Amino acid sequence: MRVAGIQARFAVPSATEPLTPIWHPSPNFGPRRDGLVPSMVVIHYTAMNSAQVALDRLCDPSHEVSAHYLIGGDGTLWQMVNEEERAWHAGAGSWRGRTDINSRSIGIELDNRGDHPFSEPQMTVLEKLLVEIMSRWHIEPDAVIGHSDMAPSRKKDPGWKFDWQRLARANLSVWPEVNAAEAVEGYATPERLKEFGNELARFGYTVDGLPSLSLLDAFCQRFAPAFRGFGPDKLAMARELGARFGVDRLKDEA
Repeated sequence: MRVAGIQARFAVPSATEPLTPIWHPSPNFGPRRDGLVPSMVVIHYTAMNSAQVALDRLCDPSHEVSAHYLIGGDGTLWQMVNEEERAWHAGAGSWRGRTDINSRSIGIELDNRGDHPFSEPQMTVLEKLLVEIMSRWHIEPDAVIGHSDMAPSRKKDPGWKFDWQRLARANLSVWPEVNAAEAVEGYATPERLKEFGNELARFGYTVDGLPSLSLLDAFCQRFAPAFRGFGPDKLAMARELGARFGVDRLKDEA
């Protein structure tokens, strides 16, 4: 949805007034394919030194990359592509067995290099933007994912510093409801690693055989950033997410 905006900061957005992005159009977009409409949100980090550098790149036709929105570290919000259109932000990958994520999603870039925490003004604007997008397109919290979720072998964003649990507390994403006492007892075994992969696939990740190190890394950076590597706790998390949000519980899309 195109929103012609004014150049203003949104460090403390109003709880009732809709966001007014700065309209900064990118030529890098096209129509969504096969009649698809947004059913997901994909969150990215820019991995650049400033929001302005990222904005220039996202609007440069020679780079053939874009996103619907960019949020600066100070809370400035730009919109580059109408929500009805297909921005070029996701690239190759899949989620819940579906490809062409660009045609199925809205892409949000966050001004962050990936090596430092996301600022409070930025997170506040992101939360409000997600509320608006999810309401407009009837997107569920489990369909808000990171770039690394749909392309774990080649992407790391939004990275280890992104606060997924904060979004989940606001019902803008999901988080495993597993207590330490509920974790699977015992050491990691090949059988449990295989089950872990099955549960990841049930939740939405693409798994070919045993889960790869890059896939494990993507899962840990989202759901267990303080405890990397496979263990019984990760299996318990994957089981719980698969049980609540598994692809077998979804209705087929048109």
